[in-house]
Amino acid sequence: MLDFLTNIFAFDDASPLLFTQLYFWVFFAVVLMLLIPFQSKLLMRNTFLFFVSVFFYYKTSGIFTLILLFATILSFLTGKALGKANSVAGRKLWLIIGIIINLLVLCYFKYAYFFTDLINVLLGTNFVVRDYFSMLGNAVVGTNLFSVDVILLPVGISFYTFQCISYLMDIYRRRINPVKNILDYGFYVSFFPQLVAGPIVRANEFVPQLYRPYFLSRRHFGMAIFWILNGLAKKIILSDYIAVNFIDRVFANPTMYDGFQNLVALFGYSLQVYADFSGYTDIAMGVALLMGFYLPLNFNSPYKAPNASNFWKRWHISLSKWLQDYLYIPLGGNREATFGTFAVIFTIALVGTILSGSIWVAIIVVSVAIILFTIAVYFPERRKKITTNINSMNTMLLGGLWHGASMNFMIWGGLNGIGMVIYKLWHPLTVYWRFVVVVVFWGLFVWLWDYSAQPVFRIAVVWVGCLMLGTFVAMIGHIFRLKGKLVRAVELSWSVLQTFVFITFTRLFFRSGSNLDPAEANETAWQTAKNMVIQIGSEWNTEQIPNVCSEYKLIFGLIVLGMIIHWLPTNFKRRYRLCFAKMPLIVMLLVSVFVIFVVYQFVTADLQKFIYFQF
Repeated sequence: MLDFLTNIFAFDDASPLLFTQLYFWVFFAVVLMLLIPFQSKLLMRNTFLFFVSVFFYYKTSGIFTLILLFATILSFLTGKALGKANSVAGRKLWLIIGIIINLLVLCYFKYAYFFTDLINVLLGTNFVVRDYFSMLGNAVVGTNLFSVDVILLPVGISFYTFQCISYLMDIYRRRINPVKNILDYGFYVSFFPQLVAGPIVRANEFVPQLYRPYFLSRRHFGMAIFWILNGLAKKIILSDYIAVNFIDRVFANPTMYDGFQNLVALFGYSLQVYADFSGYTDIAMGVALLMGFYLPLNFNSPYKAPNASNFWKRWHISLSKWLQDYLYIPLGGNREATFGTFAVIFTIALVGTILSGSIWVAIIVVSVAIILFTIAVYFPERRKKITTNINSMNTMLLGGLWHGASMNFMIWGGLNGIGMVIYKLWHPLTVYWRFVVVVVFWGLFVWLWDYSAQPVFRIAVVWVGCLMLGTFVAMIGHIFRLKGKLVRAVELSWSVLQTFVFITFTRLFFRSGSNLDPAEANETAWQTAKNMVIQIGSEWNTEQIPNVCSEYKLIFGLIVLGMIIHWLPTNFKRRYRLCFAKMPLIVMLLVSVFVIFVVYQFVTADLQKFIYFQF
């Protein structure tokens, strides 16, 4: 019995509490049963769920639970002081203190390697990274229990840190009053369904739910079960299975696979990362709903986006809104450039130089900024548009760095920012000017390909050639005044397809280094991305494509099926969700058993953590 209890309550890094494990669902069933007596006693309910959530995090992260508790206590006390401050200066002071301490803790764990390299480069020193939290832990226990040579990133630290900052900002902006009881507040920060991978729950959205009695209608129960099953199917079938059996193999060694396989792996990764992340949030929404709490929608069919800007209104919505409210708008938003705008440009130039090891990065960033600001000064009518685009680009670059201090994430964020800016410049153009612009760029890439024969230019020739063809057809349609629902549907489908292709190619840099140690991410990620581009842009052996499709028919079929389901009309999806929610309980049980049976036929031997655990 003692060994049994020890296994239950002890931390085991090899078996964290994951939504895809039976252990989690046993844990959740026990939580639901014990929650019944506290339904009408709000403080006891919140206290119980707070301790349950801390236990959940302990089973996932071990000693890092102390960091979660520190962030909780710090932001709670800072929030109380912020609420009591009468002067504007006092409120700002407490807000700044709370934000700085939270960000310092986050930066220590996420960016220690980067800052150490930065200091060594600037000062010529040879500092090495040490985990001082582990050193402190060893001093407390009196043994070398924890490794001090490597800093491990606590699971979910970005998500609960952003929630703490959201809480302080919402108090400062008088959207909410400070939570009076630390147990209630601790429950908000640590609520276990969304603790380790989001969505980022804003304080003004969740804190009011702390004081609402438990309520779960029959339809809500059905929707909760649907979201859980939907999330499990996404994670296990459309993410883990295709990753383990194809995508991970290609990314691990791109040169072992031909261009077609590399291209399919890249598009498959777009489905994988969506199914993985949205699958987690689907399950989190369902689990939270069964306990009477509502989490915000975090994904809205992002691959239906007709442009890059719209994509970021559909993908990781909670982070996009957080960056918009607490970064983009304070930088000046669509109003003006601020001191923060210039500070971010300088920071990006410095970071890019250190990560790439080339001064040319700083020269290019600063030169482009100077040119744009010069245009803004001498052409006031364009100032607002220029500063808006600069703030958008800054936000996307910082969003890239949020994922990790490596060049691949900066490139990924920068490409998304460029996509958003290009769309803003493209949208006002007439169809004739659009065609001229695309023809010019296609001609440029043809010349570059003919001159250097680099595979990346071959890819650009093919893609821009497709854009040119689509733009030409649109121009002909405009000349002959072709209108109607069918024409609009074709135009929208074409825009969605091109946006999906663009987003997929930016993922090349996101995936290449996302699973790597920060110390080796830059070089290895760049080499992986380079090899995949070379393979995709080289000559294909088209005769082998049917054989490849036959060999991976199940994987490729799942990728195609996943995208078809994703692109189904929103109203159709809403109807079948409601249809499931309204089923008689016995029918719902039988359907659930069948779905679980099918899902677990695809369970892989290796435990696959959720991708966003590392962020």
